[in-house]
Parts: sequence; structure tokens; C-alpha cells
Amino acid sequence: MHVLSDAPALAINVMDPKSLIQSFGLLGVLVLMFVETGLLVGFFFPGDSLLFLAGIAASPVAADILHISPLPLPVLLIGAPACAIAGAQLGHHLGARYGVKMFERPDSRLFKAEYVKRAEQYLNRYGPAKAVTLARFIPIVRTFINPVAGVLHMPRRQFLVWNIVGGVLWTDGVLLAGYLPARQLRDTIGAANIDKYLLPVVALIVVVSFIPIVIEVVRNRREGRQMR
Repeated sequence: MHVLSDAPALAINVMDPKSLIQSFGLLGVLVLMFVETGLLVGFFFPGDSLLFLAGIAASPVAADILHISPLPLPVLLIGAPACAIAGAQLGHHLGARYGVKMFERPDSRLFKAEYVKRAEQYLNRYGPAKAVTLARFIPIVRTFINPVAGVLHMPRRQFLVWNIVGGVLWTDGVLLAGYLPARQLRDTIGAANIDKYLLPVVALIVVVSFIPIVIEVVRNRREGRQMR
């Protein structure tokens, strides 16, 4: 759970999942899961790519790929969803308690009113259960949908049920997607060349995770044109 002694000193970059894992290990993964889903300021963190790399970091070949001692997989499979679920539940609570006041702020580089509107559209389009579950797999939306569900008075128990379903499917699914092929990835590419391929793979995960947002934006624009 710590960086190997022969690894070079690393500068911490909170937007780089590899840097986060190498610097903070298991604790960094768990804290980021809570912050990304529980606090509005956490929407820009790399949740999907972090989970994928955390799965690799829990594999027997973690030292060859990420230059760290392997993280405990059972703790990750339990702790990551638990933190993501707790964070989302906090977001719902804050939305229910403080209502629209949470979103009464001018647009800035980090916060934009369109994020809230997009989350509300998911709730209205798919219904609470499906929206809360699917939102886990969509960056930005998975952060804002929790307080918006609270603002729209989605019952706490109903939210908790689908929060658990979505939280477990997302975190453990992406973790295992990194863990299971890690050895084959190392054997196919070779430890010496792994960094050349790891960054493109992470970038691909980020691109794929944003596809639903792009689809939703295009759909909204088409619907807007048809209404004119």
C-alpha cells in the first residue's frame, strides 16, 4: 500500500489518476470516491480512470505497471462503493436540506448552471430509479444528480436503494475491468513499454465515459430545433 522505495519521487497531480494512486494509494481512492459523489467541487475528479487504475493497482502485477505494492482488492471492492454511496447520500441530504440555495451562484470555471439542468433532465427523462443508477457512469452528472434528487424531493429511502445499486455496479465494475486483464496487459506489452500504452487506455476510458453527455447534448439541440 505504499510506493516502492526504488520508485522516483513524484509530483502530485490531482487530475492524474496514476499520480493520485502512487502518492496516496488506497486512502486516495476511497477519499476521492466520497468527494466526487458527495461534494459539488468534486465533479472534475477522474473517477472512472482512477477506478480502472486502482483495479490494476490491486493486481499481482501492480509493481510492474504502476511501480507500487499491490492494493488490497477486497478492501477496494467494499470500500470504494461504500465511499461512493456515502458521498452520494450526503449530496442528496444537502439538496433536500438546503434546496435551490446550493445552486444560487454565478457561473465560474468550475460551476455552471447547465450541470444542474443536465442532472434534472436525466431525472425527468428516465425517472428517479433509472436516472440515479445510470448517472453513476456519467461524469459530472453523477455528482450533480444527487443534490438535485434531494431538491426534487426524491424519498431518501428510494434514493438509497438505487444509490447502492448504481454505486456497486459502477465502482466494482470498473475496478474489475482494470484488475482482470492487468496480467495479460503486462505480458502482452511488456513492463518496459507499459507507460506508452497506459496513458492512451486511460484517455480512451475518459472519452468513452463522456459519450453519454455528448449524446444528450446533441439530442437536446435537435429537440430545441424541432420546437422552433
